Amino acid sequence: MGLGDAAVSRPSWVEVDLGAVAHNVRQLAAYASGARLCAVVKANGYGHGAPTVAKTALDNGAAWVAVATVEEGVQLRETGVTAPVLLLSEPPWDDLETVVSENLTPTLYRVPSVDALARVVRRRDVGETEIHLKVDTGMHRVGAHPEALPELARRVSEVPPLRLGGIWSHFAVADTDHDFTRRQIEIYHGALRSAEAAVRLDGRPLLRHLANTPGTLFHAESHLDMVRTGLGIYGLYPHPAARRLIDLRPAMKIVSHVSHVLRHTEGARPSYGRVRPLPSTSVVATLPLGYADGIPRGISGDGEVLIGGRRFPLAGRVTMDQLVVDVGEHPVEVGDEAVLVGASGPESISFDDWAELSDTINYEVVSRIGPRLPRRYVS
Repeated sequence: MGLGDAAVSRPSWVEVDLGAVAHNVRQLAAYASGARLCAVVKANGYGHGAPTVAKTALDNGAAWVAVATVEEGVQLRETGVTAPVLLLSEPPWDDLETVVSENLTPTLYRVPSVDALARVVRRRDVGETEIHLKVDTGMHRVGAHPEALPELARRVSEVPPLRLGGIWSHFAVADTDHDFTRRQIEIYHGALRSAEAAVRLDGRPLLRHLANTPGTLFHAESHLDMVRTGLGIYGLYPHPAARRLIDLRPAMKIVSHVSHVLRHTEGARPSYGRVRPLPSTSVVATLPLGYADGIPRGISGDGEVLIGGRRFPLAGRVTMDQLVVDVGEHPVEVGDEAVLVGASGPESISFDDWAELSDTINYEVVSRIGPRLPRRYVS
């Protein structure tokens, strides 16, 4: 039996609402003031399932999709995605053959990489191949220095198999530091003008893109020709202030079922470390999922679970494959549904709640929901 077959029988799963994804894409596309929308589906679509999310986004207004690695791009092609796929980082030279054969759009920021790609394109005789260049405007992670961009663009124009299709950059603090973000926008436009002056475009416009989700929401001047939205299409906000700007709907729900119940006396200390005594004689319910599935160990202290539309606190540390819940005297039985993230009755728990308890960000929490939990798609 393969992992896929075994996973079907698990009493825990991730439910992905494709109707919410579609709504979010339409909302963001409208907010982008006519700019094209690129749906970022790296890291398995932030844990939601890249191929299915990509197709839903493309059906609802996205024009491009973006991934981090060549392998992620190949997965999209193998599952039927035919739209432009942007690689957000420069691919390893060993993967350039695959980049070309799968018609992925690479991002480059070094002259040797431009030359290496040109050699592959010539050898395969596939004709003109579009690339995008990335300029570092302040993120200081990857990208060409602004002063090096004209030479890089000129080099692309000197190797006919390659065509310069776009120039882009990435914001570092678009949700929290608007002055620095405006400075990044200025640097980008300066570098762009210098690059355009260094090459002949023969009337073909460059695709200019700069805004991520917070840039899209907080800096309309950064929309340009395309915005790259990741977090937002999954219904997550980059900053609490963004809730006043746009209506996004969370797309992911994490569901499990009670696998064991047992009454314990006051003072009992369930789970590893025996870190917390039960305040009174209580029933402890066990759920069959844990940090190996992406449930943060950091929520152990104050985390809660919804069972039957009511909130119950965790009774001890989240472990690799199980977690325990203090349900007090409430009647809970094996097989009862438990919601870890999402709504149950009038109550709900969000990835923002988990992020706060774990001293991290919602980006990290959602993208770490692991492949052991099968994805179930609903509309």
